[in-house]
Amino acid sequence: VTGTDGKTTTATLIYEILRAAGLNAALISTVAAKIGGEEVDTGLHTTNPDARRMQPLLRRMADAGVTHLVLEVTAHGLDQYRVLGCNFAVGVLTNITHEHLDDFVTMERYRRAKLKLFKGVKFAVLNADDPSFKNFQFSIFNFKSNSKTRIIKYSKSKLKNISPALWGDYNRYNIGAAEAVARILEVRSQIVETVIKDFEGVPGRREEVKAGQKFRVIVDFAHTPNALDQVLLQLRKELGAEKRLILVFGCTGERDKGKRPMMGEIASRLADVVIITSDDMRSESQDEIARQIMSGITPELRSSPLKFSSPTRVFAVRGDKRGDMKIVKENDRGEAIKKAIKEAGPGDIVLLAGKGHERTILIGKTERPWSDAEEAKRAIRGAGG
Repeated sequence: VTGTDGKTTTATLIYEILRAAGLNAALISTVAAKIGGEEVDTGLHTTNPDARRMQPLLRRMADAGVTHLVLEVTAHGLDQYRVLGCNFAVGVLTNITHEHLDDFVTMERYRRAKLKLFKGVKFAVLNADDPSFKNFQFSIFNFKSNSKTRIIKYSKSKLKNISPALWGDYNRYNIGAAEAVARILEVRSQIVETVIKDFEGVPGRREEVKAGQKFRVIVDFAHTPNALDQVLLQLRKELGAEKRLILVFGCTGERDKGKRPMMGEIASRLADVVIITSDDMRSESQDEIARQIMSGITPELRSSPLKFSSPTRVFAVRGDKRGDMKIVKENDRGEAIKKAIKEAGPGDIVLLAGKGHERTILIGKTERPWSDAEEAKRAIRGAGG
């Protein structure tokens, strides 16, 4: 399974469907590696390690009797031949949107990296509604090894009984991809429907934090413009009348700078309170990262020039029926979460975006223990719920 967004959820859904069908399945994703129903410690810190480390893990799975492996594959994993030696029967593409242009430079080079997954596959499962569809379909048939490849199109799932962990149009596409793979592998539709209805979700993907508070707190890995846009649009639909959507997010240091203003524009358009903070800064200045994010806030939303150092709080007028909005710059992610929790009132929604399931935060060259969900719980307890 490859794509910009939705890979982990799609791969996990397919894995759960295969297990429910009685198959001895395994999973390797950004979040977890599983053999059968057991999570295994691989010692891997990337979605796709190099082939020398990947192959021993696959040997371990084969020795355990695994017959089906669901593998989440990144553009870097494909471009750097980390999955060399893996012969895929089915390739799945979720979507292609802006990401990793710090490495790939152009969207065309990024697309070509994703395309490598589909060389020699028996089935290519493609999102018919994604702008990449026609180009991808044509390119796949250009591979000499793909003379017998079948293109399987999918769109949004039409299932009605869906787990709350899978709400949202973007998740309906993830479900649609999983349904398509299930049909290829001749898994009964009743099994698929049961898995979708009972799906408990993926850590850090629309993960609800519940600590007795009167407002919702959601942790989500949304770290691309498309993912942030989709999750905010969905949460606005779920927001009660006169309630607010409060967003905490940042952008990673020493990575794709082009998406920073894009995410600033999306945040200011869809959230009522935006708290811009740190996210794996590495050695880059957080003030500079925040400045680039804030540069995307459209002029009509500004009531005064944006400032990037003390004072850290900036007010801007949205200019629509929702009235005033607030933008806050808080470099310390823990303090940013505390401010969001303090700001929230009954019925509001707080979204902590970008870190998701991750258990560390990178500051300089030092990885420090971290969990957005745990920080949120501490902040809620500290604020008295």
